[in-house]
Amino acid sequence: MANFFDTVIEVLKQDERFFSEEGELLRNTVYESAMKMDSDLLKLLYNNEMTRERFFTDVDGISVFDKVGFGWVINNRQFLPDSYTRYKNKIGLTNGNGDYISTSNDVELVFPYKDCVLAGGQTKEDQNRSEIFYNETLAPDEVDRLLYPKVFTNAKRYTTNGKEEIVEFNENDNLIIKGNNLLVLASLLKRFEGKIKCVYIDPPFNTQKDDFKYNDNFNHSTWLSFMRNRLMIAKKLLAPDGSIFVHLDFHESHYAKILMDEIFGRECFRNNIVWCYTGPSGSNNFLPRKHDDILYYSKTENNKYHIQYIEHKSGVHNSGQVFGSTDVIDNFKAEAEQKGKKLEDFWLDIYSTDRYRSEMLGFAGQKPEKLIQRILNISTDENDIVLDFHLGSGTTAAVAHKMKRKYICVEQMESQIELSIDRLINVIDGEQTGISKDVDWQGGGSFVYCELAKLNQKYVDGIQTATNDSEIVSIWEEMLKTGFISCKVKPSEIDMEDTDFLELSLDDKKRFLMEMLDKNQLYVNYCDIEDETFAVSEADKAFTKSFYGGM
Repeated sequence: MANFFDTVIEVLKQDERFFSEEGELLRNTVYESAMKMDSDLLKLLYNNEMTRERFFTDVDGISVFDKVGFGWVINNRQFLPDSYTRYKNKIGLTNGNGDYISTSNDVELVFPYKDCVLAGGQTKEDQNRSEIFYNETLAPDEVDRLLYPKVFTNAKRYTTNGKEEIVEFNENDNLIIKGNNLLVLASLLKRFEGKIKCVYIDPPFNTQKDDFKYNDNFNHSTWLSFMRNRLMIAKKLLAPDGSIFVHLDFHESHYAKILMDEIFGRECFRNNIVWCYTGPSGSNNFLPRKHDDILYYSKTENNKYHIQYIEHKSGVHNSGQVFGSTDVIDNFKAEAEQKGKKLEDFWLDIYSTDRYRSEMLGFAGQKPEKLIQRILNISTDENDIVLDFHLGSGTTAAVAHKMKRKYICVEQMESQIELSIDRLINVIDGEQTGISKDVDWQGGGSFVYCELAKLNQKYVDGIQTATNDSEIVSIWEEMLKTGFISCKVKPSEIDMEDTDFLELSLDDKKRFLMEMLDKNQLYVNYCDIEDETFAVSEADKAFTKSFYGGM
């Protein structure tokens, strides 16, 4: 069998699309090419006698390609065990029973599936790395610990008088939280389950242009896993009359619709809002794409909804509607003249941020304040709580603040946190951009900023930014001192001077250290707040206990 695998590799080497610059096989690319019946791939396989006999069947003089069988070979664990896999087997990583993985007969799914937990731990815009999956090795009770409520740190309140450190959370506080949004959402459940009136998110669209960049391992299925984990918790946070709006484009909107039908129920689908923006059309040969989709669902069928009207640009127009009596016509005409046209699900009257230059912050994908204003007008009243766990440039927080809604916003990228805080400080000071004039905004209010207290996450940050072997070794030595490494690791078996380890690429060394970490210890769990090992300050203890209500 080994000789056959070698033959397949030699055949694939004839097409440079299937190998990285470092010479590593891109399994995903090969697999997707096979599923699409790529003609160049089929020719390569057919021209080799061994692969032709294995993957092609003659049917009435026609050669039929067995793409399923080929896919099984490509995904077979015995096929091309790379240097990273060989090294893991060598050092003796163990499974949950303490047995060496290399001698285990367990069968593991190697693709992200419906019930996996995807962390999505990017903290800098320029990071382009493999995401960390918690589906293959964590048992259900371990996933529960991953999602335990966390300790908060570095709490500050921003007001018209400036910034002050605080030790108490107020019921009316607005919140900006820095940290992994999956783990923040899980922490919010203890206090806010069933209380959020509106969730609006503008998540990464799964394109190469996103700040949240994707490599060969991040495809539709992993994006959907990423979204599913978060949407499941978001549903729990929604009030019975609450609504959720998910802003996407053509890359994932159709996939997300199916996912959200599963989570919220098809009966709770309200609209696919088409936001038709303006801007440069480009010079490609296809119809220019000029709209985004906003999927609108409710928690139950009894959601809060306020009818909205938009102003006619030039009086009452002929809508093409047919009426049965002159009384109905007169009533409709009077309502149209007085209130305007009833809002529908095709929004042409709100432009992209390019047209509202005073709002622009230099953030790619920034949405106009008027767009968020409309969504909040539809679904909320004053003092209702709004949640956005992909805060970005802070538009949702800024609009909610001006509209006197309470808000909870989450972001893990440092640059975007800084941008959002600066923006909200300007809002408090009474800035007059965006919707300020529409709502007669004069300034005021406050918000609280806090962070999840890091534990192993600080090593994740260090691993991501490491640029050489010496930094990798230094991080490993620090990890050993803490003891917060995976129970599957036998430290005595690991030698950073081992030839096999040294031959790994820098990316594989980083990946190796990631696997060594105890994933349940990324942040400090609330249940460990009094443990001296974690050195939680008295101020952080006070704020965290206040937030959770002393539970």
